[in-house]
Amino acid sequence: MKIPPVKGTRDFYPQEMAVRNFIMEGWKAASIRNGFEEYDGPIFEHLKMYQIKSGQEIVEQLFHLTDRGGRELAIRPEITPTLARMVNQQINALPRPIKWFSIPRLCRAERPQKGRLREFFQWNVDIIDVDDPRADAEVIFTSIDFLRSTGLTTADIQAKISSRRLLAALLRSIGIDENKLESLYALLDKKAKLPCEAFEEMLAKEIPVKDQAERIRDLMEVTTIEDIPRIVHMNEAATAALDELKNVFSLLDLMGISDYCHFDMGIVRGLAYYTGMVFEVHATSGKLRAICGGGRFDNLLKDFGGPSIAATGMGMGDCVLEILLREKGLLTDSLATRMLDYYICCLDDELMSRAIVLTATLRQRGYVVDCVYKISSLGKQLKLASSTNARQSIILGQELIRDNQLVLKDMQSGNQRSIQYDHFLSDLSS
Repeated sequence: MKIPPVKGTRDFYPQEMAVRNFIMEGWKAASIRNGFEEYDGPIFEHLKMYQIKSGQEIVEQLFHLTDRGGRELAIRPEITPTLARMVNQQINALPRPIKWFSIPRLCRAERPQKGRLREFFQWNVDIIDVDDPRADAEVIFTSIDFLRSTGLTTADIQAKISSRRLLAALLRSIGIDENKLESLYALLDKKAKLPCEAFEEMLAKEIPVKDQAERIRDLMEVTTIEDIPRIVHMNEAATAALDELKNVFSLLDLMGISDYCHFDMGIVRGLAYYTGMVFEVHATSGKLRAICGGGRFDNLLKDFGGPSIAATGMGMGDCVLEILLREKGLLTDSLATRMLDYYICCLDDELMSRAIVLTATLRQRGYVVDCVYKISSLGKQLKLASSTNARQSIILGQELIRDNQLVLKDMQSGNQRSIQYDHFLSDLSS
């Protein structure tokens, strides 16, 4: 009986693994380039850790279990709570500011669909203990820095940026009750995904006062920061939040990525813990889910029993990213699954011991080497060498060994030359 993979998961054969490595190596390079350190945590945590952050409803969205000790655990659906726990554990010992990144494997008990699987990888970057818009801008820059490195341009992607702090101040200024803010955030976050009529109906139910609903509708249609004061009275809190957001955009301009960045009041981010700048990067086609998203979450460490410390960060999943890169022709299945320095061809069973010794010697010296397992014609062995993307083939034959020689064949040019066995090894050492 053939057993298929679990729905919503993926098998990574060598070719798929090459794609996964291409993405992850790009993530890691961008993180290091921008000054972040790598961390990781356990693949499962106490269930209550996710309930603290997202409430009881999160239980239905993750894989949870009870261990032999009766403890309720969950396979991690995200790594931000782990980050908060780890930082809180050593809060007085860690050097500040904290700039960490991670590339965890995550699981969510969701219905699989395009760009969303039950098991996936996500790149996270976070900056902790920097209460300054520069940290927000740096998180956005790091995201765009990686995406640009893949070949994506302003014609392909845009970062849509807003502020939860600004939105909260504006909603309060038009009289929205404090108790309604969280449910309203969730509705506004869904606006782009809902038919216009459905959104209007849900908004009217949530905000029955017509004047307030109209103001909210107008706010959601704003396209520039400058238009906001014309729609809503700017109290002190709203003015401060607006100035903070303007500062973020000024920094992004200094960083040279303003062409990628746009203000969009509709970016709300459904999670309750965001406290300031929020952003998402979308494909300009509008056909895909957000490529990444994040923002400022200054209360998260406090919610997990730690001190009140500023924090900002983002997460980028591999599923939507891979779809976009393939659509743009920037990622194909032609990625090499391995690249050898040498492939050793052996033309005689009596020489196999010599081939094994040479293989081991070259590997010990740091070269990437493979060797034929079964004697066959030279043509077949060279075909195997070509399939491994070997730079050079080393050919061992009886008539050559009698003169203590081997043949080096350049697999790209086809040129080949004979060289003394000992000279070949000594040349490698020089």
